[in-house]
Amino acid sequence: MTNRADSTEGPLVTKKEIVKTICDRANKEKLIPKHNLTQLATKEIVQWTFEAIITTLVEEGRIELRNFGVFEVKQRKPRKARNPRTGAPVNVESKNVVTFQPGMKMEEQVRKLGKPAETKKKKPRKMKLDKDAKSVGLAPSTNGSAPTEVASASATKPTPVTDDAPTAT
Repeated sequence: MTNRADSTEGPLVTKKEIVKTICDRANKEKLIPKHNLTQLATKEIVQWTFEAIITTLVEEGRIELRNFGVFEVKQRKPRKARNPRTGAPVNVESKNVVTFQPGMKMEEQVRKLGKPAETKKKKPRKMKLDKDAKSVGLAPSTNGSAPTEVASASATKPTPVTDDAPTAT
């Protein structure tokens, strides 16, 4: 499978890449004597696997795959949220979501062999200030902490001359 971690668009690994890997491995290990497994047949088998997982989740609500993990359907409670554009309150209805709990074998392999995931750097949030804070000369800090004083043009002081600075002659 190719790793496209530097790519900004799309998934890192596609179903097509998984199918190719499985097909190549099955043919290398001569899983089907006297025949080659085609990528088209492998794609069908992979799709059937995904469909079986989905069907089991819909019918049973839980599927446990030993050494891999547990998929489970859980219901989220209704909650109140807000529209980020308008700020208006919105009621979010309850809904079913699929959760995944990795198995021990998967967790061990990921912990030992996997490289640490890159953390995204958060952009600093700008603080909103009222008119009083602006009139006093306070501006929002760039790191999200308390506002800092802003030097105004009338409050600037001349820079003192030091002995180690070159002098004009």
